[in-house]
Amino acid sequence: MRRGDVSFTPAYSSILSISDEAARVQALNEHLSTRSYVRGYSLSQADVDVFRQLSAPPADTRLFHVARWFRHIEAILGGKGRREQPQWSPPAGSPPCKLRLYNSLTRSKDVFIPQHGKKVTWYCCGPTVYDASHMGHARSYISFDILRRVLRDYFGYDVFYCMNITDVDDKIIRRARQNYLFEQYREKQPPAAQLLDDVHAALKLFSVKLRETTDPDKKQMLERIQHAVKLAAEPLERAMQSDLPAAVALLAEAKDLLSDWLDCALGSEVTDNSIFSQLPKFWEEEFHRDMEALNVLPPDVLTRVSEYVPEIVNFVQKIVDNGYGYASNGSVYFDTAKFASSERHSYGKLVPEAVGDQKALQEGEGDLSISADRLSEKRSPNDFALWKASKPGEPSWPCPWGKGRPGWHIECSAMAGTLLGASMDIHGGGFDLRFPHHDNELAQSEAYFENDCWVRYFLHTGHLTIAGCKMSKSLKNFITIKDALKKHSARQLRLAFLMHSWKDTLDYSSNTMESALQYEKFMNEFFLNVKDILRAPVDITGRFEKWEDEESELNESFYDKKAAVHEALCDNVDTRTVLEEMRALVSRCNLYMAARKAARRRPNRALLESIALYLTHMLTIFGAIEEESSLGFPVRGPGTSLDLESTVMPYLQVLSEFREGVRKIAREQKVPEVLQLSDALRDDILPELGVRFEDHEGLPTVVKLGDREALLREREEKRQVRPVFQAAKLAKMKIPPSEMFLSESDKYSKFDENGLPTHDTEGKELSKGRAKKLRKLFEAQEKLYKEYLQAVQTGSFQ
Repeated sequence: MRRGDVSFTPAYSSILSISDEAARVQALNEHLSTRSYVRGYSLSQADVDVFRQLSAPPADTRLFHVARWFRHIEAILGGKGRREQPQWSPPAGSPPCKLRLYNSLTRSKDVFIPQHGKKVTWYCCGPTVYDASHMGHARSYISFDILRRVLRDYFGYDVFYCMNITDVDDKIIRRARQNYLFEQYREKQPPAAQLLDDVHAALKLFSVKLRETTDPDKKQMLERIQHAVKLAAEPLERAMQSDLPAAVALLAEAKDLLSDWLDCALGSEVTDNSIFSQLPKFWEEEFHRDMEALNVLPPDVLTRVSEYVPEIVNFVQKIVDNGYGYASNGSVYFDTAKFASSERHSYGKLVPEAVGDQKALQEGEGDLSISADRLSEKRSPNDFALWKASKPGEPSWPCPWGKGRPGWHIECSAMAGTLLGASMDIHGGGFDLRFPHHDNELAQSEAYFENDCWVRYFLHTGHLTIAGCKMSKSLKNFITIKDALKKHSARQLRLAFLMHSWKDTLDYSSNTMESALQYEKFMNEFFLNVKDILRAPVDITGRFEKWEDEESELNESFYDKKAAVHEALCDNVDTRTVLEEMRALVSRCNLYMAARKAARRRPNRALLESIALYLTHMLTIFGAIEEESSLGFPVRGPGTSLDLESTVMPYLQVLSEFREGVRKIAREQKVPEVLQLSDALRDDILPELGVRFEDHEGLPTVVKLGDREALLREREEKRQVRPVFQAAKLAKMKIPPSEMFLSESDKYSKFDENGLPTHDTEGKELSKGRAKKLRKLFEAQEKLYKEYLQAVQTGSFQ
């Protein structure tokens, strides 16, 4: 029938009148067998009535006409019996891993929740710039750099990072005055007699200072200085003015003593404010150079105390207006008792057990601020200075309380409050700053803003020790960043930090650095091997190879390790675990590549490239790869930004292929001199250029660019081992195969005519499998012995 015809109404009426369902379906099947029907025709009510009588197509295959008709009507009608799209349910999945950070305010790992979506406001306490930056500074700033990069580049937060520079401080004031006065003294070139008198006067003052010192490390350092000065004075005392070199030597040794003595006598006469700005400016520049050399990202905004004095004055004034500060003799102090008694506030949030520690409080006030008259100005010994009245010989700025200068703690509160507002997400600093500095910061800031949430997360980096000891000049283990970078690269230092928790004590020692060096070498070898595989020529379709079980297993391991890395980063940015998971992934790749190499099969390029790119990405996030790199550690020309790898590798590849061709001909033509030259190129010449050729039997030579010094060390180690190895190999080659088992009477009791064992020590005949293994060893020794005899004949062995 044609589409659109009204169908079988009269016949349907008679069919519907049949009461027995089986008979009714049989009649319908006979009726439909005489008709032509197509899907999509117009339906009559009779069609629908008959269709509704059937719950499903008949199971009897002989009734196929009804089955076809039923499905056609079902598709058109969309009613009873129509197959509907099943309901979809999302997978149960697993709960997402949330980032947790160790918060010093709670002394626990708290879920990190920024106050404003993905934006993170972060203030970090910067250095007091009066001397060279040391490894203690590196501990904090590299660690925070790693945390900042992970939050920004891994978790995708928009981090606004603010750091201060303390360029007004008691230490800076004293050091600047002393340097200025000593230079003036040296320029006058005092006669030897006067120099001796002045040194003796300085020694008396120094002896008083030495007696009052209780810190054992500091006392040891002072004793060493005193002893060195006395030794330097002896030649001058003997020769007086006739010995000019002795005077110069004494002046150099006595610099610290004379500077302190001159400052006590003349420090109050230094009135030029520029003298106090030159010293911090110089050391700030050095600090920035050190941070750049360590690949530490610069802050988004840098604040200096000297530039924020008006804001600091206003900040102090509001604290006074709010009732938490008081003026006394030109200085302004924070009233800790008044603050602590307020219902909305609490003092000592970070280290409540340290509240009242007078030694810590006085260290926080500074050496120039703990005289008896200054201490008497306070209502309570626990109160601390917000603003200090300047004494003669100190820089000063005008303010409502008279000329003065900012206290140490107030600077961070005022500068951070100005830029980040009443509440910031993260505040960072070294572990030793918790009390009193950060507790005082919290108190004065919350007194200013009248809140209890100035900082949401307080992060403190762990201490740094040197070979298990506190870093100290007296112990002669004081290491500047510049000195550390002379021994190890910025990447190696960063890897050492990554291999430890950012909040725990880190021991900077030869063992620590050796672990970092080995890790760098391990990862670099993997990257070089993958690069070599990717350099092998292949057409476009050849890049996509069929995966076998080995590839599937490696890929599964890859995703397992990525999940483990993510979990570790969520757990307080646990980089130590991350690096171990990355090491395990590389080990898995190395096993895969070794198995493929043994089977003379090519590893899967795409899979290894994906893994290498992931590892490169993670190392870049951590700042261990300092610049853009497509894969692995970049290789740069010395003192230039030239990408050495992409520049020279094509030429090295051509050299490698040429060398392989020459070696093949030399072996075929039996020209050992050419083979020796080829080996000398590999072993002696190329390492001097930072190039390594690795020869593998039956496979193309592997070409790698490496660190020249590391390659030369490897070469030297091989040269030391080679004579021992060659001697052992020669001793083994000299053994005739017929004698190799005869000495093993503890294993065998009988031998055949060739010297092969036939029975074990109990007299039992050896199994076929064991005999077969011994036969293989015998044949291998037979080959070695023939090589030895041939070498003797040709004169290769003496």
